[in-house]
Amino acid sequence: MHVRRRTSLFLATLTVLGAAHSGLAGPVLAHQGPGHDRPDVTVSVDGRADFASVQAAIDAAPVGATEPWVVAVRPGEYRELVKVPATKPFLTLVGTGRRAQDVVIAYDNANGTPKPDGSGPYGTSGSASVTLDGADFTARNLTFANLFDEAAHPEITNRQAVAVLTRADRLVFDGVRFLGNQDTLYVNSSSAAVVARAYFRDCYVEGDVDFIFGRATAVFDRSQIHSLTRGSATNNGYVTAPSTMIDNPYGFLFTRSHFTSDAPAGTVFLGRPWHPSNDPNAIGQVLVRDSWIGDHIGAVAWSDFSGGWLWRDARFAEHHNRGPGALLTADRPQLTPPEAGLFTVRAYLSGTDGWSPELRRR
Repeated sequence: MHVRRRTSLFLATLTVLGAAHSGLAGPVLAHQGPGHDRPDVTVSVDGRADFASVQAAIDAAPVGATEPWVVAVRPGEYRELVKVPATKPFLTLVGTGRRAQDVVIAYDNANGTPKPDGSGPYGTSGSASVTLDGADFTARNLTFANLFDEAAHPEITNRQAVAVLTRADRLVFDGVRFLGNQDTLYVNSSSAAVVARAYFRDCYVEGDVDFIFGRATAVFDRSQIHSLTRGSATNNGYVTAPSTMIDNPYGFLFTRSHFTSDAPAGTVFLGRPWHPSNDPNAIGQVLVRDSWIGDHIGAVAWSDFSGGWLWRDARFAEHHNRGPGALLTADRPQLTPPEAGLFTVRAYLSGTDGWSPELRRR
């Protein structure tokens, strides 16, 4: 009964829309390097390049570009806040190391971290190490991290610490690592009325509580989603916290991916529905399909959110998964093959402009 209710909600939202219109741990991600991205400028921490910081290179990028402007980032750790403004589309960051962890862009603010000027804490969005407001942004072969140390700051109770905040459309992350704890990757849009799309290919995302969240349409293709343990015997967190708007049928899609963890069996949830400011129209959507799921995910894979928001009222489902955590229970809604045919990578990303980053290879 629950399965039919969930899949019906998936299809109903599609019909409506159609009618309307931790440190630096983690696995090695091998990559082929910058490939055909001929750099416009280079960045190196030792100063032996055009710029010594990533932000300085972004500041030098042309305004209103209509083709990629490539920043080649040489190996090293760049401890800085990075912001790509909306006036600078088509920016590309490429790590030139052999592995994604050879280039690390990181900072360590949390929601509750006081601002130096005393004006208050940063807040969740303000904690982001990297903020992306420029459309058609691409990142390849590097690492984004928020290094906020929860244990070292017991005085800070609001511990959301974002590595990357996206608010722009048509973003591509290829062979990129995202490291943090709570709220690692905030995939959002410029406003609730705007749909923004992001494509993550061969990526690694790490965290514990709600570490992939927001209202954007995001596809995670052939990626590793790693849940950190928080030392609990019962609840070690939630992978996703979508806030997809009700008129958008496409929230988060995970396909051909691996869900891993060192947490005890059955102590991590695939997600819970986030309603920012208690917005009743934020009806989260997540589909996990054709993926491998570890035993950290239990018989009940989804959780309610505080404030009385029930997971059964969200748009959560799975399809054709495998692994010790890919259980078939009444609390694990599944799509039928015909239903799953409507929720493909192409369907999530194409929009009205036919965007197809999944078809472009390195």
